[in-house]
Amino acid sequence: MKYKALIFDFDGTIADTLEETRCIYNRMAGEYGLRTVAAEDLASLRDFSLSELLEHLDISKFRVPSLLARGTSMLRERISSIPMIPGLADVIPAMRKSSVIFGVLTSNSTQNVDLFLRSHGMREYFTFLSSTSKLTGKAKHLKAIRKTFSLEANEVLYIGDEIRDVKASQKAGIDCAAVTWGFNSRESLTRSNPKYIIDKPSELLAMILARGVDV
Repeated sequence: MKYKALIFDFDGTIADTLEETRCIYNRMAGEYGLRTVAAEDLASLRDFSLSELLEHLDISKFRVPSLLARGTSMLRERISSIPMIPGLADVIPAMRKSSVIFGVLTSNSTQNVDLFLRSHGMREYFTFLSSTSKLTGKAKHLKAIRKTFSLEANEVLYIGDEIRDVKASQKAGIDCAAVTWGFNSRESLTRSNPKYIIDKPSELLAMILARGVDV
């Protein structure tokens, strides 16, 4: 079965927000008395699942929604200057031509995503932008997107950079392409057993074109 819908995560998958997110988190950490993250810590943190990361940083799950909302708002001030993942802008047009539905599902805000895509001249390629305020709420939204567009599970591919993206896809019953240029390491993503492991944007395009998409 060929994919009809290609759905992207945003942070770490489309936008190279890792360093800016670290800086924003550290600003909040100082205000809330949380453990900060040094640049040299990122390599080891890339192996952590979401629950392991929160435990390491000693962040209660009950504080996550407020921290996420605050961080998203702070990111908006800088979103237009955040770089796109190198090589992705070169393959997005071809991927869009091969798809019926081309969207974003993120735990960031749709306003941030819209501003980012417009600043990089990419907004025209995306048919929808969707967000969830919960870090673990993507499975429900993926199912809702399937229902909205009358898609079979095997017609949808979710593209993300984190273990939680893989788990959400599996829970929603759809395939996941885990990209290794974002937050989680290749090794940790492999252990989560996604349908595909992708190391660079050109490989993502090649996989999609090789599989083909019904239009």
